[in-house]
Amino acid sequence: MRALTDETFTEAVSTGTVLVEFRADWCPPCRMLEPVLAEIDRELDGLVVAALDTDANPRTARDQRIMSAPTLQLYKDGELVAEAVGARPKMQLMAWLEPHL
Repeated sequence: MRALTDETFTEAVSTGTVLVEFRADWCPPCRMLEPVLAEIDRELDGLVVAALDTDANPRTARDQRIMSAPTLQLYKDGELVAEAVGARPKMQLMAWLEPHL
């Protein structure tokens, strides 16, 4: 999983299909979601999975209007196409992603 920052976020989501987890180290649901996202990252070719620490990168979190952790945002060529808040089981995440892949 790729780590994003305020400086790298815009370029990272500008091309291809990118799933971004907005997370915080102190967030238990974020820690639960981490291995699930790592599996998805390994299994789905053509999808880049990335994470942005909202505490360390408040500008991007503010600009994206992130109110809760974890929040997942899916981008296609720079356009936000889907958003989900909260941790979910892998099967639910795969079903959520499927229409966009």
